[in-house]
Amino acid sequence: MLLGGASAGETQDAAAWLAAIVENSDDAILSKTLEGIITSWNPGAARLFGFSAVEAIGQPITIIIPEERRAEETTIIGKIRQGERVEHFQTVRRRKDGTLVDISLTVSPVRDRKGCIIGASKIARDITETRRAAERQMLLLREMNHRIKNLFALTTGLVTLSARGAGSVEQLKADLSERISSLARAHHLTLPEFGADPAANVTTLRALLEAILAPYDEIVASRVEIHGCDVPVGSGALTSLALLFHELATNAAKYGALSPDGGKLAIHVTTEGKSLTLHWLETAPAKLGGAPEREGFGSHLEQASIRGLRGMIERAWRPEGLAIDIRLPLAQLVS
Repeated sequence: MLLGGASAGETQDAAAWLAAIVENSDDAILSKTLEGIITSWNPGAARLFGFSAVEAIGQPITIIIPEERRAEETTIIGKIRQGERVEHFQTVRRRKDGTLVDISLTVSPVRDRKGCIIGASKIARDITETRRAAERQMLLLREMNHRIKNLFALTTGLVTLSARGAGSVEQLKADLSERISSLARAHHLTLPEFGADPAANVTTLRALLEAILAPYDEIVASRVEIHGCDVPVGSGALTSLALLFHELATNAAKYGALSPDGGKLAIHVTTEGKSLTLHWLETAPAKLGGAPEREGFGSHLEQASIRGLRGMIERAWRPEGLAIDIRLPLAQLVS
């Protein structure tokens, strides 16, 4: 059949161009009868689905359709029989090795010289990476939304509770600024890189301790020592741990080993089975004070942080200084 009054030579040239496009396309291009039998299969289809042309041609199209997706084929054939085209239909197909692949499918009717519909042509494009990128983006947006909500709620609580124990506006400002700054340093450790999976984003216990304690340490002669094992800390445990360590560091700076009078802070971390123990020991030239007569906001915040981590904390005022033992379930830290 001559197209648009073209000569036989021109028609052959057009057919050759079309065949070259189909042969070299990265997309899977195939055709089938109305009964669903494959009649052509380009190299792109072989790469995408794993079947060679010899293996695929003459076989039912269902060799690449998962059992639970067979109804889609019935619907598509119904539209083709009506002369309709199916465009950019996102679905899942099965490769020769049994693995599934996300594809975008365009199906068009194929007509004979009389205009009768005799089959369908299909163009399938692998959208696995596109879909994964969209999922990563959605996870990132959900993580951002979750963090922002938590930070607003946390900041509101800090303002309210800090105000109860503040003796002056300046004290409120100083205490609140220190707590929020510590949280900011801690959250900086777990901000995911753009496009990364936030669920896989973790920091470590040591990195968190170093970030919280950095403002209280001396540059020339360090007053802080951290020994023992290191473990990952997930975003779910980060806020509670950051608040807990900040309260301990603040108390040490005001009354203990990190005060201007001088002293040392030694932290040792061990794990046994499913638990982690953090031993916090403060030593100072002057004798440290004993247990406080009443609990302030910092103590309540500390206990709330421990409860959030499902852990335990114990204090002991010893001759050499203040010893604090914190026990936490490892599973809770990486959540």
